Amino acid sequence: MERQGRLQVYTGNGKGKTTASLGLAVRAACSGMRVYIGQFMKGQDYSELCLPERLPEITMEQYGTTGFILPGGKPSVKDIQLAEAGLAAVTRAMLNGDYDLVVADEICVSVHLGLLREEQVLELAAARPANIEVVFTGRYATDGIIEMADLVTEMMSIKHYYDTEKLSARPGIEN
Repeated sequence: MERQGRLQVYTGNGKGKTTASLGLAVRAACSGMRVYIGQFMKGQDYSELCLPERLPEITMEQYGTTGFILPGGKPSVKDIQLAEAGLAAVTRAMLNGDYDLVVADEICVSVHLGLLREEQVLELAAARPANIEVVFTGRYATDGIIEMADLVTEMMSIKHYYDTEKLSARPGIEN
């Protein structure tokens, strides 16, 4: 049987990786597909958290604290535990037959910051059933993840108002 589901990766230093995956999730839900979104490293209140209320085809769970992990910093035991719980949840969602699209938001950054090992994420990708579409997002996608992917989009920042203005994240736009 030819594989119908693909592995998509949205990576790079530009804005729009999570937004692209959420747009795909909305499109899929509006087509009657069931969607699971696991957000790694996110425990904050983001505008998209209302998606399951508005589109019952979407399930969304967060696996992170309200704080940030800075590059070069050491992740806490709690951060690692939450990432491991997220990996287990995404794996279940991908394998249990309940979902058609599974999004692992910020999983690439989780690898980069040492919350997960690349091997774990590659095993997840390799285990996906032929009929399931899987999306990985986040900066710093590894060469191994890129090699395994069927589609890779790199978001590149050309110009960003954060570089010139002192703005906070705006509800509905950045969070």
